[in-house]
Amino acid sequence: MNSNTFRMPVAALVATGAVALLAAPPAFATGSAPSTGSRPAGGKASAVVLRTTLDVGLLNKTVHIPLNATLNEVSAPADAAKTALTVTLDGVEGGAPVSVLRADVATSKATVDGGRAAAEANLAKARIHVPGLPLLSVIELEKVTSKAVCEAGRKPVANSNVLGAVTVLGKKVTLSAGGPTKVEVPKVGLVALELSTARTTSTTAAATALRLKVSVNPLDLNVAEVEGEIVLAEARCESPAAPAPSPAPSKLPDVKPQTATTGGTGTQADLAETGGGSLTPYVTGGALLLLGFGAAALVVTRRGRAS
Repeated sequence: MNSNTFRMPVAALVATGAVALLAAPPAFATGSAPSTGSRPAGGKASAVVLRTTLDVGLLNKTVHIPLNATLNEVSAPADAAKTALTVTLDGVEGGAPVSVLRADVATSKATVDGGRAAAEANLAKARIHVPGLPLLSVIELEKVTSKAVCEAGRKPVANSNVLGAVTVLGKKVTLSAGGPTKVEVPKVGLVALELSTARTTSTTAAATALRLKVSVNPLDLNVAEVEGEIVLAEARCESPAAPAPSPAPSKLPDVKPQTATTGGTGTQADLAETGGGSLTPYVTGGALLLLGFGAAALVVTRRGRAS
């Protein structure tokens, strides 16, 4: 009885272990790629309150002096802002300085932040002079503004406004959006004004409050003849690049048992570390042998009980 009692658990254990070994699931190889994202890049913005590209001809144009001046010109990526109120040119009018512009308000700002680029320029209570006309302003205005905004993935926006009265060469004028407004004063000169232009593309925007074409020859004396262009309150921007969409989570491959493949040289290919190997047939055979021993032990045990 003691011998039978001892053999019963051993036989059962052997048989159970063999079955469990045969039923063990194969190993699987799986993998996934981490998702990545990207941030918006680039983007530009710039603004200027006043820009002049004038040619000053002295003494019947025997002497030419370029008058290329800017007021509060700023640009970004680095945020920038300026608030200077005057532009003065020296050495043109008999050696005396010429105040090209005076204003109560003259501000410009440009920013690029993340997915947004923006610029704006403002000018108020301003008077613009050129050499040869010390007492007469080429233009006087109440207020002009321009703004441009470019956001990643959106259509850029540009707008400008001219508010209040505008006086050109001493004459009050009504500006028209349909084309240039021309003001001519005999013995003084001609000024053509283009009002509030705005242009946009899929990635850029630009706005200009006023653009003046100037041709001045005071009293036709050819002492100081001025020709060129004056731009007031200009803003520009370029959209940052839109962020790239994050890739979709990688799809898990179809789960299949790893199996060994051998070539003519008998080498294995691409097996999971815990999967099948070259010993698999021997392990399986050993399990079957153990199963047979277990069955035989059970038979012997039962015969012993019967006797």
